[in-house]
Amino acid sequence: MKITDQFDFKSDLLYKSLTKDDLSLINSVQEKLKFSKGNNIFYEGGVPTGMFQIISGRAKKYKTVLNNQQQIFYIYGKNDLLGYHALLSKERYQDSCEALDDLYLNFISVDNFEMLLNKIPVLKDEFLINMAHEFGVLANSIAVLAQKSQDTRLALFLLILQKRFELKGELTKGVNLSREDMANIVGTSRESLSRSINNLKRKQLITVDKRWISVDDEKIEEFISSETSK
Repeated sequence: MKITDQFDFKSDLLYKSLTKDDLSLINSVQEKLKFSKGNNIFYEGGVPTGMFQIISGRAKKYKTVLNNQQQIFYIYGKNDLLGYHALLSKERYQDSCEALDDLYLNFISVDNFEMLLNKIPVLKDEFLINMAHEFGVLANSIAVLAQKSQDTRLALFLLILQKRFELKGELTKGVNLSREDMANIVGTSRESLSRSINNLKRKQLITVDKRWISVDDEKIEEFISSETSK
């Protein structure tokens, strides 16, 4: 297993086992929505409205922690499904999700979601299996935040994000996030993040062009392996 697989929700693969008829039924009840950059798709404590699938754009999954700071746990991209956890558990949202770009989504309402589960029994199984996988992903992320040095955390999360968006067909190799969001992924301040970015630059593991950070895959994997084996 690749190291990045341990940090990928794989929600874009949830429909992989469905038949053409199943997919047609799903398509028939979807509604297209747009969220402008900076708007919340859902928020912590809110009542679930339905399930979303990203057509284009990116969104961040986060919880608000001490001093109103964000801890970002995941960056969603094209084809990812989100919001279904609260529907299955019949609870309020446990976290928030905000558009990082102008975001286009397919939306399935609560009523239609329940109808799909009844008419496509395998779909519920796929959701439950993936929820268990996502729990493992979040556990891995928490372990990294708690146990690894800041430079190692930054290197690993940059590699994860670059690999993920390469697989989703991004035309430009690299990671394009604000320094504030990157700091909230790594679990540090912007000032401390800048020092880690400079450390990785000096080691020639990354190149930086304004907001864009591009990773040398082979070198940074060697760096992560050497740091985690200490």
